[in-house]
Amino acid sequence: MSASAKPVTPWAAFQRMLWVENPVIVQILGICSALAVTNLVKNTLIMCVGLIFTCAMSSLTVSALRNWTPRRVRMMAQLLIIASYVIVIQTILDAYLPAVAKQLGPYVGLIITNCIVMGRTEAFATGNRPLASFFDGAGAGVGYSLILLTLAVVREPLGMGTFFGYPLGFMQDWTRWSLMIVAPAGFFGLATILWIARSRMP
Repeated sequence: MSASAKPVTPWAAFQRMLWVENPVIVQILGICSALAVTNLVKNTLIMCVGLIFTCAMSSLTVSALRNWTPRRVRMMAQLLIIASYVIVIQTILDAYLPAVAKQLGPYVGLIITNCIVMGRTEAFATGNRPLASFFDGAGAGVGYSLILLTLAVVREPLGMGTFFGYPLGFMQDWTRWSLMIVAPAGFFGLATILWIARSRMP
């Protein structure tokens, strides 16, 4: 959505990104991480928290500085702001959850170039107030998270017989679907979600 001179309420900005302009379903953004990290619910949840934090705080910061940022360097400034928040997330993961940080590998760092974050800072935060921009970014992150977590809660039990890393007793005799833990399963799962969601949109 392009920036508008008309003020947007924080709740309207948040709500719109959950469904009407969901970054995954409608805008088809953030697909790389959707395919890569959704084989484990824990990793998916951490990635989602990281993206929500980065998107919301980056939008807030870009909006707060929009009147002081020269247009000719605004993209560079946005990247630096986003990178700063991603470094905070990466540092926390390395310090407190090193095993998860290792499993996620480069995908946390790639939040810097995630089209969802860059899209909201450029399309919305540069032309709207800080609070509305914060909720717009948070809404985009939550909308993204809803899709990824939906994939993860299907892929992990079917592929590994676990949920959040814990064995599911009722699936002890379940034949593991090894296909579910590789990227193609994420692709087909995401395609199914897109098909169902878009069929229900007006």
